[in-house]
Amino acid sequence: MSLFAGVPSSMNQDGGNRPELYEEVRLHRTSREREKYDNMADLFAVINTIQCLEKAYIKDCITPKEYTAACSKFLVQYKAAFKQVQGEEFQTIEAFMKKFRLDCPAALARIKEDRPITIKDDKGNTSKCIADIVSLFITVMDKLRLEIKAMDELQPDLRELMETMSRLSMIPTDFEGKSKVAEWLQTMSSMQASDELTDSQVRQLIFDLETSYNAFNRLLHEH
Repeated sequence: MSLFAGVPSSMNQDGGNRPELYEEVRLHRTSREREKYDNMADLFAVINTIQCLEKAYIKDCITPKEYTAACSKFLVQYKAAFKQVQGEEFQTIEAFMKKFRLDCPAALARIKEDRPITIKDDKGNTSKCIADIVSLFITVMDKLRLEIKAMDELQPDLRELMETMSRLSMIPTDFEGKSKVAEWLQTMSSMQASDELTDSQVRQLIFDLETSYNAFNRLLHEH
């Protein structure tokens, strides 16, 4: 018995004569439209990720230190992603979530507070130091990838990163991240404010920061 026995022959013939029915449906027609949809997809994904992270923390599936580091990273990424989408159509994050029926109340609360739930108002607590360190690592690496190479654009963040790592007692004095950041601060101390890092220096600095950031995350996992 034929699988399509109940299907009118005219339908089979029409489908065969209309190859456009089998073509991929594209949401975009230009590169600009494609970028728009990519940006919205990135924002959608970050919000969902924050929601999942909040649930994982509530269920005690992740340690407070690991949660703080991850949440701080995602909040930085959220700000960058929303900046690409924000405009007349989406003036607020609530408008974006309503448009795409995103039911992520925990993520929205975290975005509104702009800090991990583990951080209290006390500026000297461990969780805030962890959040600040993660944020500074991501911020400097993002600047470098955006080809921001001037000394006066990078040095303040690197100095703040160094000072914050020094305040966090769980970081040992011989932590590789501290020594690498200290070396770069020493390099920049001999530069003028308008001097820029060379392409080779930028590449090395990104590598050193990524290595230090990964080492910091391992340190959090060990504690």
